[in-house]
Amino acid sequence: MKADTAAQSVKKMNPAINITAHQNRVGPETECIYDDDFFESLDGVANALDNVDARIYMDRRCVYYHTSLLESGTLGTKGNVQVVIPHMTEAYSSSQDPPEKSIPICTLKNFPNAIEHTLQWARDVFEQVFRLPAENAAQYLADPKFLEKTLKLPGIQPMEILDSVKRAVVDERPKDFFACVEWARIHWEQQYNNQIRQLLFNFPADQLTNTGQKFWSGPKRCPRSLDFDVNNSLHLDYVVAASNLKAHMYGIKEICDRTEIAEMVSKVEVPSFTPKSGIRIAVTDAEAQSANSNSSDSMKLETLQSDLPSREKLNDLRITPIEFEKDDDTNFHMDFIVAASNLRAENYGITLADRHKSKLIAGRIIPAIATTTSLITGLVSLELLKLAQGHKNTERYKNAFVNLALPFFGFSEPIAAAKQKYYDTEFTLWDRFEVPGELTLEKFLDYFKTQYNLEITMLSQGVCMLYSFFMPKDKREERLSLLMSDVVRKVSKKRIEPHVKALVFELCCNDENGEDVEVPYVKYTLPTN
Repeated sequence: MKADTAAQSVKKMNPAINITAHQNRVGPETECIYDDDFFESLDGVANALDNVDARIYMDRRCVYYHTSLLESGTLGTKGNVQVVIPHMTEAYSSSQDPPEKSIPICTLKNFPNAIEHTLQWARDVFEQVFRLPAENAAQYLADPKFLEKTLKLPGIQPMEILDSVKRAVVDERPKDFFACVEWARIHWEQQYNNQIRQLLFNFPADQLTNTGQKFWSGPKRCPRSLDFDVNNSLHLDYVVAASNLKAHMYGIKEICDRTEIAEMVSKVEVPSFTPKSGIRIAVTDAEAQSANSNSSDSMKLETLQSDLPSREKLNDLRITPIEFEKDDDTNFHMDFIVAASNLRAENYGITLADRHKSKLIAGRIIPAIATTTSLITGLVSLELLKLAQGHKNTERYKNAFVNLALPFFGFSEPIAAAKQKYYDTEFTLWDRFEVPGELTLEKFLDYFKTQYNLEITMLSQGVCMLYSFFMPKDKREERLSLLMSDVVRKVSKKRIEPHVKALVFELCCNDENGEDVEVPYVKYTLPTN
């Protein structure tokens, strides 16, 4: 493990140092380990994380516990260091990079011309086949109000979600591993033969545009359909990976023997396909968006609802969404991505990519460069010394931005935390209301009215709305008499874990003039047992 290796290396440099290596993922699921006691024992945090979500999570934890944070990262020859100091500077989450440029939808769906396009397409297929339908189906099974909530969604979302549920629990639900192989083989045919033949039916190889130019020219590569060959290792790779992923979704025993799977494939009857007239294929993203906005069909929606079995009839169904994990070579995730992408590349005459290159692109991995890492580590260490010396002047600290390829070295003082105000009270992201529990919801509302002259109009905890002025009167009256912790349990339908010492509430408030005002969040301390 990296943590153990790093700890051992540092101990060789300085045998007197005290290091405890952990191998746990840092996130909501490990807050029972990295709890209040853990964070309150820290003097500071130095990050070396590989994704934005983990950085944002750690940043929020440091803000909550008023802990200094040295945030840093590298991207090839680029690197940065940010110093986050409680009550002095803004946090990592206070600003964000502009979104990455995305690949146009039509390029992905019909007109790829680079291996990056086919890999992104394969990742999208993975999500659409192995994660999203299972997630929707699991919600349908668990939530009695799933249909009601889904039908309230805008546009074509209700139809897409219900269609995915029907496919997961009816149309594509396998009963054994052979059914998984059968699904994988037919899915192969649809993706790499049928869809390409339909595309060429709509836009033949000699198609001309309105201006007389060749349609299949420039970045548009004219594709060719593939014919399945069980003796072609790439074709079988796809079926092996897809069938095992399908089996894992439904708790069916997996089979890795390629010879056994090849024998099963030979027994699959593949439906014949004939391209159809009247099928519209979008050539631009604008056409695709227009087609989506006009494709809502109330009759089809009603049919989908009526075709869904009741939750009671699906008591024996266990379905598990699959989260993509690129670093486990035994889970078939990268096997599927590589096979799906390379088959798509064969369709369009694009040079194939091996597993290593595919993993780098699909996982958006840019190899680390030792010189960049060394430079950023040194810059972080300089800021760590300043924090250890206890400097309270932000001018002493420096955020760093470097690019060794140019070369460019930029340093700036950390940005001060933005100030907001209600009445005459100024606050920043580091401030909060500290409220000792337990209080009933009614007394909680009164507390803010008497102590701060603020009227709470909405109160939430995470994604749960605990109170609002527009809430039905009977529901509001029922909750007012409950303790705050009981309101949280009732609304979230989850228990409060034993390690949780405080709850975080978000407020919307009006001042004495009835105007909306921004206020800090609330740390509501639970009584100790």
